[in-house]
Amino acid sequence: MSEFIPYGKQNINQDDINSVIEVLRSDFITQGETVPKFEESIASHCDVKYAVAANSATSSLHIACLALGVGVGDTVWTSPNSFVASSNCALYCGAKVDFVDIDSNTFNMSVDFLEEKLIKAAKENCLPKVVIPVHIAGQSCEMDRIFDLSKKYNFSIIEDASHAIGAKYKGRPVGACDYSDITVFSFHPVKIITTAEGGMATTNNKDLFDKMNRLRSHGITRDREIMAKDDGPWYYEQLDLGFNYRMPDILAALGLSQMSRLSEFVEKRNQIANIYQDKLSHLPIKLPQMIRDAYSSYHLFILQIENRDEVFKKLRDENIGVNLHYIPIHLQPFYKRLGFQIGDFPNAEAYYSKAISIPVYPDLDYNSQMRVISNLEGCLH
Repeated sequence: MSEFIPYGKQNINQDDINSVIEVLRSDFITQGETVPKFEESIASHCDVKYAVAANSATSSLHIACLALGVGVGDTVWTSPNSFVASSNCALYCGAKVDFVDIDSNTFNMSVDFLEEKLIKAAKENCLPKVVIPVHIAGQSCEMDRIFDLSKKYNFSIIEDASHAIGAKYKGRPVGACDYSDITVFSFHPVKIITTAEGGMATTNNKDLFDKMNRLRSHGITRDREIMAKDDGPWYYEQLDLGFNYRMPDILAALGLSQMSRLSEFVEKRNQIANIYQDKLSHLPIKLPQMIRDAYSSYHLFILQIENRDEVFKKLRDENIGVNLHYIPIHLQPFYKRLGFQIGDFPNAEAYYSKAISIPVYPDLDYNSQMRVISNLEGCLH
């Protein structure tokens, strides 16, 4: 049997290992100086004022919603083509969730559909409090158009950039929050860089930063300027109902080390994607399409194939670890119990029926990639 080729895989080198060992040997393995350094590294890369680390991107999405005041009686809109965390975060706050169908070419939230839905919602007095565009596979949504709509219809924006650290939009890094209130990244092992598990929220708004900073740590502060009193150097106050969403220094050490190779990782992913675009163009499949203003980090390389189920099985049988991203959120049993049903978002459902993610990660060598391509050709001829 040929060697297994996963659809995604982390890259860990000796510098990463040494960085974690250094923290393990230090006085602080949970909350020391490494988390702030990692936050500073992300903020610097994104050219944004503030960054708040958390133990997962899901946690980051949750505190981002709370910081923007999402609660009972509010509605949050996101893409049905995402992992369930993109919508669950609003439900955690007691809000309602709705979806905006995707563009059939980019697989991101359709801005045309978003505008249509906003026009209707304005007439019915049920506009969203927050919209969460998802940068699927690492390509930014059309954020300038979404931002313009946010000003017209008065909603806040959280960019779910879980796939998109290292990506760019209009020549600027995703995460700069030029067109949003908050951007959230994921550092799961198959993402662009990893902390094993972890997330990060970036923002240019000091109030949002302070709020998220408290919410990730039980809502507690030691800031003398905002506490009701000061009983001594030991004193702290809980100002909000927060959570234990803190990222430990051990994980931040890995992320900080990985940041030194972020550009290298994204460049390699783009090289792999370019080979796929060239070598697969003759096959009866739909390749990913890029918008003019986006530079993708290519967390995923997603194809659309008519006989997807058959191809998926054949490739898995050949030890090629293809995957599927994603089952539309509204088709999950939990969301069906909320009233969603088949037919609600036809583009996302059509996408799901044909989608397959093929291997892309920095250590994917040329011969392995050719094996993926050769097997795809065999499936489709």
